[in-house]
Amino acid sequence: MFKKILVANRGEIALRVIRAAHELGVQAVAVYSEADRLAPHVLAADEAYLIGPPPSAQSYLRGDVLIDVAKRCGAEAIHPGYGFLSERAPFIQAVRDAGLVFIGPSPEAVTAMGDKTAARTRVIAAGVPVVPGTKDALKDAAEARKVAGEVGYPVLLKAAAGGGGKGMRVVRGEDEIERAFEAAGNEAQAAFGDNSVYIEKFLDGPRHIEIQLLADRHGNTLHLGERECSIQRRHQKLVEEAPSAVLTPEERAAMGATAVAAAKAVSYEGAGTVEFLYHEGQFFFLEMNTRIQVEHPVTELVTGIDLVQWQIRVAAGEALPWTQEDVRFTGHAIECRITSEDPFNSFLPSTGRITGLTVPTGPGVRWDGGIATGVEVGLFYDPMLAKLIVHAPTRIEAVERMKRALLELRVEGVDTAVPFHLRVMDEPDFRAGRLDIKYLEKHEAELLAPSDDEELIRAAALAAALLEQERRHTKSVPRVQAGTAAAGASRWRDRGGWRRG
Repeated sequence: MFKKILVANRGEIALRVIRAAHELGVQAVAVYSEADRLAPHVLAADEAYLIGPPPSAQSYLRGDVLIDVAKRCGAEAIHPGYGFLSERAPFIQAVRDAGLVFIGPSPEAVTAMGDKTAARTRVIAAGVPVVPGTKDALKDAAEARKVAGEVGYPVLLKAAAGGGGKGMRVVRGEDEIERAFEAAGNEAQAAFGDNSVYIEKFLDGPRHIEIQLLADRHGNTLHLGERECSIQRRHQKLVEEAPSAVLTPEERAAMGATAVAAAKAVSYEGAGTVEFLYHEGQFFFLEMNTRIQVEHPVTELVTGIDLVQWQIRVAAGEALPWTQEDVRFTGHAIECRITSEDPFNSFLPSTGRITGLTVPTGPGVRWDGGIATGVEVGLFYDPMLAKLIVHAPTRIEAVERMKRALLELRVEGVDTAVPFHLRVMDEPDFRAGRLDIKYLEKHEAELLAPSDDEELIRAAALAAALLEQERRHTKSVPRVQAGTAAAGASRWRDRGGWRRG
């Protein structure tokens, strides 16, 4: 096992990795930009090093600086988290060339699966079903028009070099193809430095279901079940759960075996995820994410397997101690991404200082957060502040537990997506498990439209926050009794003197 690792990331995932390392008896080194001097991951680490100004291009994306810090502090390995440099094959190779261990897959595996067209070719050869489309990048808009005509509209133009919804356009008719091809290519160039685009048949209203994988260097590759990730906005996931409400045990086994075959096709090592589209009883390979996923906690809760610890163990040369038959699934888990965005104003980013934070607790509640009171939320990084995850014996119990946890959660100083998540938990189709990737589009009116009542609630919350500030600074004001957020409960449950008005 390693004695010391460097965590080349920030926020909640950096803190998550640091905690996993500490539980293994491994020292963890943090890095931070000038904007993150007082971030929780910096304070939690054994050592921390400033690596540059706030823009990520001058700090967290400086692979040379990260490697230099790792060598200077005596770290033996680098954990990339997700995002930033986690799927950059040149960085992985540079880590290896420096005599360090990269906690993740090989640069060859990342290259093979990072290029979406190359990945399609490989998995087709391995017998994995894919959505009809091209194996190679399109040469120009004329070829895109020709292929789209053969595949049949609607089609999806996708960046070959990346994911996360960047460089992606739905084309519903021939008159849109040229403009969409240019727009997708330009966005792909800006996001990934590569304007290559390929084409797939657009499936109308499939579910987005992914399979978690774990593989070691001794030839063992296991799947750890599926996650339902169909609630999305512009291809960005908002709510995830495990297991899916629709897969049968037979379908789970088939998708798992297919994901394992895809991973073995590139000699994959570590934690990874194969994403599928599930439509009318059929599933199709979408892409492979060669890193830990944001939504990994729901898999951890239903399997009892610590994925981040096993990333570190596998990188240190350990073999997985289970067979596929040993993997068991218990209960249901749901994750809500807590972002600094205003869901009732087109999810516009919200910035400011966190002036108050009440984290929900209790049975089956997990908080993976990267914020604390006093932390400044800016525009330099992804707006995700934290993840709220719950686990319960059944899906409906998990939904109710998530509602309770969301009501207890209080983040003051910035707008968050919490009100949106509360609406989702009460929406009938969600509660019944009737989901697909058009869920948000179908339910936009009830989930995203501001209402008079919502404005009253937000105004009341502001008034309550001001009252709380006054209480803290005025000793003569009596302490508010049970039922307030300070006592760990929701103000909406208060039966004392506080009322909405």
